[in-house]
Amino acid sequence: MGSSIYSISSLSRRGFLRGAGVGATVAVLSACGANERSVTSSATPTKGGTLTVLTSDTDINWDPGRSQGMAVTSLALVHRRLTSWRIVQGKEAKVVPDLATDTGKASNGGRTWTFTLKDGLVAEDGSPITSTQIRHGVERTFTASLAGGLGYHKTLLDGTSGYTGPYKGQHLKSIETPDDKTIIFHLKAPFGDWPWIVSMPAFAPVPLGDNPTTYTRKPVASGPYRVADYKQGVAATLKRNPKWTPSSDDVRTALPDTIVFSLGQESSVVAQRLIDDSADDHNSFGADMAPPARLPQVTSNPQAKARLAVGSAGPLQYLAINVERVKDIKVRQAIAYAVDRKAAATALGGEIGAAPATTYITPGIPGRQEYNLYPESTEKAQKLLNGTNVGQLVLLVSNDEGTMALAQAVGQALQKANLSVKINPVENETWVEKVTQSDGSDYDLTIASWNPDYPSANANLQPLFASSEIGSGGFNLGRYHNAEVDKMLSDVAALPMDEAKEKWAQIDRRIAQDVPVVPLVYRRNAFLHGSGVSGFFVNPFPAYPNYLVVGAQGR
Repeated sequence: MGSSIYSISSLSRRGFLRGAGVGATVAVLSACGANERSVTSSATPTKGGTLTVLTSDTDINWDPGRSQGMAVTSLALVHRRLTSWRIVQGKEAKVVPDLATDTGKASNGGRTWTFTLKDGLVAEDGSPITSTQIRHGVERTFTASLAGGLGYHKTLLDGTSGYTGPYKGQHLKSIETPDDKTIIFHLKAPFGDWPWIVSMPAFAPVPLGDNPTTYTRKPVASGPYRVADYKQGVAATLKRNPKWTPSSDDVRTALPDTIVFSLGQESSVVAQRLIDDSADDHNSFGADMAPPARLPQVTSNPQAKARLAVGSAGPLQYLAINVERVKDIKVRQAIAYAVDRKAAATALGGEIGAAPATTYITPGIPGRQEYNLYPESTEKAQKLLNGTNVGQLVLLVSNDEGTMALAQAVGQALQKANLSVKINPVENETWVEKVTQSDGSDYDLTIASWNPDYPSANANLQPLFASSEIGSGGFNLGRYHNAEVDKMLSDVAALPMDEAKEKWAQIDRRIAQDVPVVPLVYRRNAFLHGSGVSGFFVNPFPAYPNYLVVGAQGR
């Protein structure tokens, strides 16, 4: 489910660092203090006009069954779900009702969840939005041709083994629709984060009788916008959906009359256009992160700098230690003490590029607690290693510029602690295979990035540290297996969200004691927008703009 963390039209949790600028730009960026500016646009929110989203993507998939998109990006303009996220500047993300009247009622010890739809919901084609359409939307994700979307529900719902979708008349017994407004989900085990799960694209209504091969181009909208025109590789144009009722929707402001996704745009060219802020570009923003090579030009220009939204933190970049090869915990602790997080941040552009990281749970996630078990100390690292023959450590990394810069910073810090490190750069596809599919024999250390799919600490911790996530495409890159931690993860996942918050922080610290991963930095995502764009800000989570509240206006 991987994709670059630089594009947000198809965001996923597994982001691999791409093209982070290094070298001459670092000193300039650090000195400019771009992150000191407000991260929100100053334009007055105005209803109407055309908003343009400039993206390097050459295609946008509008089929919710195949989407990995977050609840605040492109797909959510067209498709509503049972719940959504309330993203307010400076506040933690909150799960809120969307199509449903509430965030779900749990019963049967947390194994059963019931949702009731709001009154008067109507789709773009004039048909009532029903519980059966939502069930169909979920069931069709089990069809082989619709693989690739976020699939948490596939492992959480009961009785899904062998199920291949609804198109031959088969339905999941674990999803009940006793009437048009009620939908009931039966889970394999209690899961307190289910209200977050039903905010994912799969829980958008899809009318029965859809054609799964063409629905990505001709979706039936439940949100404030419909896909009015689509030109492959050129543009996707959204127009207002007249059947959408603002009184039923608390998260979408739907300010622009038209939203145009301009496809296949080169990010450096986009940055220059937004710096110039001429013609229609004043009502545009970049879907991709601002290229680091352009940032000195941005920060030296007061007008452009005022239109650079920079998050205070974001996705976690980390050093995974293969515990099956680096078995001595004292060696792993020494690595943690030896790592120079400030040098790692500098490698990614200084203050504007990244912030030093000390926890696995990322900023902006409810329940996160700040701590640092291993503050930088080369002396402590050397003391722990005294008399230990570690041998040469192989640091396997994807060979893109940003990851290589991090690898060099990590290697230099470990060498100061008398650890020998061999950096082994490979193509990204090879890296993914070696760290997620193989037996882990090719590396002692590796560098990766993680952005959770939804705002829960469970989405930070379970994918990275549950033993079930070792190999077979899982992302437990430290190959960490601890029965105590597995039980803690399972037990806390069963709790209601409010009860789980503090316990997630405790698990974060417990895992850190075993040092399967060393946090390096929280990536600071930076995005440019035109002077006519309103409601544009970047929170620590999701670390990307909230498309649902962005507006445009004339000069």
